[in-house]
Amino acid sequence: MAAAATAAEGVPSRGPPGEVIRLNVGGKRFSTSRQTLTWIPDSFFSSLLSGRISTLKDETGAIFIDRDPTVFAPILNFLRTKELDPRGVHGSSLLHEAQFYGLTPLVRRLQLREELDRSSCGNVLFNGYLPPPVFPVKRRNRHSLVGPQQLGGRPAPVRRSNTMPPNLGNAGLLGRTLDEKTPPSPSGQPEEPGMVRLVCGHHNWIAVAYTQFLVCYRLKEASGWQLVFSSPRLDWPIERLALTARVHGGALGEHDKMVAAATGSEILLWALQAEGGGSEIGVFHLGVPVEALFFVGNQLIATSHTGRIGVWNAVTKHWQVQEVQPITSYDAAGSFLLLGCNDGSIYYVDVQKFPLRMKDNDLLVSELYRDPAEDGVTALSVYLTPKTSDSGNWIEIAYGTSSGGVRVIVQHPETVGSGPQLFQTFTVHRSPVTKIMLSEKHLISVCADNNHVRTWSVTRFRGMISTQPGSTPLASFKILALESADGH
Repeated sequence: MAAAATAAEGVPSRGPPGEVIRLNVGGKRFSTSRQTLTWIPDSFFSSLLSGRISTLKDETGAIFIDRDPTVFAPILNFLRTKELDPRGVHGSSLLHEAQFYGLTPLVRRLQLREELDRSSCGNVLFNGYLPPPVFPVKRRNRHSLVGPQQLGGRPAPVRRSNTMPPNLGNAGLLGRTLDEKTPPSPSGQPEEPGMVRLVCGHHNWIAVAYTQFLVCYRLKEASGWQLVFSSPRLDWPIERLALTARVHGGALGEHDKMVAAATGSEILLWALQAEGGGSEIGVFHLGVPVEALFFVGNQLIATSHTGRIGVWNAVTKHWQVQEVQPITSYDAAGSFLLLGCNDGSIYYVDVQKFPLRMKDNDLLVSELYRDPAEDGVTALSVYLTPKTSDSGNWIEIAYGTSSGGVRVIVQHPETVGSGPQLFQTFTVHRSPVTKIMLSEKHLISVCADNNHVRTWSVTRFRGMISTQPGSTPLASFKILALESADGH
């Protein structure tokens, strides 16, 4: 009587999470727990069981819901297991019912399936769910050790699954940070602490950046994904992320696996242990905002469009910064790093050799080539031909310019001193080239005019690019709209 009166007055009537709830959906009876029905906030079921929606009960006291019981069965299984098995149910009917019940994670999952069914670009081979990690303590000093979340002293396994994450709202350990003061993003708006901002991968590792900390997972054949490292909580939101996971047992020991994060001009670098945990290597400053952060081998590279480049070398443990012309593009292949600049020059760094070739404590960054028209180099792609027994790699570089030109230059290993030679020029674009890719068989370029894409097949003779009969145009098309539904 008291509970009924409370519900009638509009005050939520809450029961224990383990309370058994009996439902009559379209004449078919179901039994489940309150916790199962209400883990998605603001859904039909959480409103129903809190008293915000009036209930109708059958002769046995079960809550009556006048909906299709056939479609309700897989929905209830999703609430129980976070898994979706839509066999025997039409997809549009399932989506309609999920929208009626307000089950946002299930709706997103079903909408993704519909988009994939309509797509002509391929299919998703695997999708999985990694639960949010424990929110870490704040970073206080250097070389702090933060290991994996522990279960009996072992890294916590992350199950393989084909599921969407539950909408936890403000629940859980990540939710506690919502009450804390969160640093604003570069746009000036507060950041959601539990939001995944960046993801990058290398070999069988992935790094995931949340607003103020990052975590690393490793894939093991026997047990699936495992969380092996969590950084301390930082004072600033992470804007750049880089990861390298070299082969186990490499020459550099613990520095074979590293992860780096940057915001503004500050960069933090950690060494990762394969069995879990990590240690802070150091904090480095570029002096200007970091706009690209990546590894070339074991060397951490940071660049800015202002023309400044910073390199940390795993052998010398030395951080060096050098100025070149304003940087508009970059690419790396093997140990080669190329920087395209706004004056048409392409600078070259062999990051594997530069610690042995330092002059005046600067990186030996040398100008490799200059565009004949001195147009800004806006996109770069390097292709190294496979090594043969009698010679090293041919270096083939395709680059795009601010005027829309696409050029291919080639350098033979025996003519390193003379620099690369202009091989071929394409003048099909009329706007600045934004992306370019040179591979074994294709050359692809994209320009700023509605993402205008041009593709060519590449002719090769004994593995080396050839002008006989030359590159053959394959396709030309534009992508009129490329809109992101979510900024992150």
